[in-house]
Amino acid sequence: MMVISSHFLIFLYNSSVMYMKDVFHSCNLCPRNCFVDRTKTVGVCGMKDQLVIARASLHLWEEPCLSGTNGSGTIFFSGCNLKCIFCQNHEISTKMIGRCVTTEEFATICINLQKMGAHNINLVTPTHFVPLIIEGLKLAKEKGLMIPIVYNTSGYEKKETIQMLDGIIDIYLPDFKYYDDFYATRYSHAKNYFQYSKDALQEMVKQVGKPMFDQNGMMIKGVIVRHLMLPGLKEDTKKILKYLYDTYHHDIYISIMNQYTPVRKFKTYDNLNHTLLESDYDEVINYALDLGIKKAFMQEGGTQEESFIPDFLNQELPL
Repeated sequence: MMVISSHFLIFLYNSSVMYMKDVFHSCNLCPRNCFVDRTKTVGVCGMKDQLVIARASLHLWEEPCLSGTNGSGTIFFSGCNLKCIFCQNHEISTKMIGRCVTTEEFATICINLQKMGAHNINLVTPTHFVPLIIEGLKLAKEKGLMIPIVYNTSGYEKKETIQMLDGIIDIYLPDFKYYDDFYATRYSHAKNYFQYSKDALQEMVKQVGKPMFDQNGMMIKGVIVRHLMLPGLKEDTKKILKYLYDTYHHDIYISIMNQYTPVRKFKTYDNLNHTLLESDYDEVINYALDLGIKKAFMQEGGTQEESFIPDFLNQELPL
């Protein structure tokens, strides 16, 4: 159950009792639990209580069942609660490039992307704006938004925040970055990443169920779990794939990505200064096949280039 008001409420569940809290005045939307007053300052995500969008356009580089022929209507939000040291979108996650928009303007962007032929509305790094996004999507649907809504996230989510989205999101597109929290802490400063991602994914699958596609092969419901392989973390990748398959079998799709691109020079973590070895990726794909994974996406060569990173500068929003 969900209520929308000018105070943007989040529901927390404790022993079947529902409590309401004005989230932006003491923010606990993500596992960071900053509890800062975002009407006055910022937490780890770097954002206050107004939507900030860095880019909104038709995007052709998502999984084929999302991009299709026209592109996914991708909306990149500024700020991020995860802060991976290797972030390829660091211009918007840390430098905070973007434009402040109202929920009404956000709704207009969604409608205009639909008019441009987008197969879906793809919300990228939306966690810290969830209450505002819910309000904006409500307005957009009143104006005629009919295409599926994709929630594209780092996976570092609270189950309670995902519960707010029940009935609103059609397709969940979470990352599952780490199995071992040693790596989650080292590379993303994210304690208990596996547990939070595990619980959030369980809620996502519960909400949208098994994958569904239209007559053109476009996904209209379901979950695609993305995993970006990092150089040197091959065995961690295998643990993630085994967990996902053992838990969900063919109720989800898995996207195994080789596109890691070094965007800065590291003195401490030399493995992150290199692209992924082709032999490591091939070994992991063979491991996935041996497990029995059939519903999966893999990438061919040529993805490890900065040209695949979106341009966030001088971006005109479709308003």
